Amino acid sequence: MQRIVRNILKDIRVDLTDEFDKNFERQAFFSEAWTRRKSPMRSGGATLVHTGQLRRSIKSKSSENSITFHSDLPYAGIHNDGGEIKVTAKMKRFFWAKYYEATGAFGRKKNGERRNDKRTIRLSTEAEFWRLMALMKVGKSIVIPRRRFIGQSPEVEKLVKEIIEENLNDYFNHEFELR
Repeated sequence: MQRIVRNILKDIRVDLTDEFDKNFERQAFFSEAWTRRKSPMRSGGATLVHTGQLRRSIKSKSSENSITFHSDLPYAGIHNDGGEIKVTAKMKRFFWAKYYEATGAFGRKKNGERRNDKRTIRLSTEAEFWRLMALMKVGKSIVIPRRRFIGQSPEVEKLVKEIIEENLNDYFNHEFELR
């Protein structure tokens, strides 16, 4: 009987790891679509995927009777569950640094004027975003919408149920064949 439980847990671990990874391709938690980002930076890019670190950070831990999925990244929880972040003085310094970094990269003509090419326009949009972030008052809240990528859902329950039924059917069919 312990062998069946081990097989079931192994199958659940493999299948759910794959499904949680697919959430990043779907840009949704199964059928629950993620809200698009409001930031002008990386506006055309995939939500929650910049370096792929969050996606690769999903790990699973199993014991005799259970499996737990988690991420050790400090920002994983706020993205998965949503929430608010209070602006601090340290954050404002970071936002100003990013602003100056973006404005220093503008393309310039020989006479010192800014070029009007795609790169400079993109950088000016990015610089404006960082400037607005830096001008926020200390204590103001930045709302991070919930974008679940791991957790419980009807789709997870259905998948687990199918895996259990399949393993039990295989076990009983195999047992009766031996007799």
